[in-house]
Amino acid sequence: MRRYGKHTDEDDIRVRPSRRGTRPRTHTRPKHEDAAEGLVLTVDRGRLTCLVEGRTVTAMKARELGRKGVVVGDRVAVVGDLSGAKDTLARIVRVEERTSVLRRTADDNDPYERVIVANADQLAIVTALADPEPRPRLIDRCLVAAFDAGLEPLLVLTKSDLAPARPLLETYAPLGVRHVVTSREGLAEGAGAESVRALMRGQVTVCVGHSGVGKTTLVNALVPRRQRATGDVNAVTGRGRHTTTSALALPLPPSTTGEDGWVIDTPGVRSFGLNHIQLSRVIHAFPDLEEGAAQCPRGCSHNEPGCALDAWVADGHADAARLHSLRRLLGTRERREGD
Repeated sequence: MRRYGKHTDEDDIRVRPSRRGTRPRTHTRPKHEDAAEGLVLTVDRGRLTCLVEGRTVTAMKARELGRKGVVVGDRVAVVGDLSGAKDTLARIVRVEERTSVLRRTADDNDPYERVIVANADQLAIVTALADPEPRPRLIDRCLVAAFDAGLEPLLVLTKSDLAPARPLLETYAPLGVRHVVTSREGLAEGAGAESVRALMRGQVTVCVGHSGVGKTTLVNALVPRRQRATGDVNAVTGRGRHTTTSALALPLPPSTTGEDGWVIDTPGVRSFGLNHIQLSRVIHAFPDLEEGAAQCPRGCSHNEPGCALDAWVADGHADAARLHSLRRLLGTRERREGD
């Protein structure tokens, strides 16, 4: 038996090689400083389609991202095969800081929030004036989500050939929300699409609405070269059928001035839960009322006795219709969407 003293030559020691290889383990991750910038266009079962240097590239999330989610609209860093050729796959190694996040929950009791899109500038709430009937509570909820996320709301009313738009517009007039009214014939002829497109120039706009309101039909008119499948309203239930199954970002055709923009089509929603929303932030979308709210008692819901906003409006600092609209929006979580 060979014995070793204090001054052994370690080269003489026989070490059994590891079955996992001889490469030392390290927690140091590469910085990927040469990664290319990309924009996530759609997500489908773990595969992400990204726009990288003018090419459409299929990618997957790198292991080092862990459980960090990647959604449509994210600005990402991509490495690997960026040729965009068939059967090639790149890796997303980094998600850049988001400027905005639009979220929702399944209902008001669901603790798990779902990110719809990232880095949007504007939320287009698409609502049909008939077939199916408008759902004002869903519009209110979308407005609350837009104000909370810091997005500019845009009310898009479709199918004006079936019902007048004035009654619904009067409801939201005190909010000062921009709006546009379209008809099925106008979208088919192109004039209606141009009026909507003009309000989306230079911005990233995400379209939200329940099924059957003509949301995908609108997107097809805005971006004629990319046609998505559409469906009809169920004659029995009066509700739309789901045809869009995943969010998709599409570039708007450039205008004569060279100004462009993006529109993001999303699947139709049956509900829009607000469990994740801090209703105290909604007041920031009402600058004419926000100053008066500073005089409210701590924890004031702005819809209770002693609220300073009543005196603020009575003194002529703001319109009473604006306060009514604020309180209606703040009460959306207590009312069901179909009410």
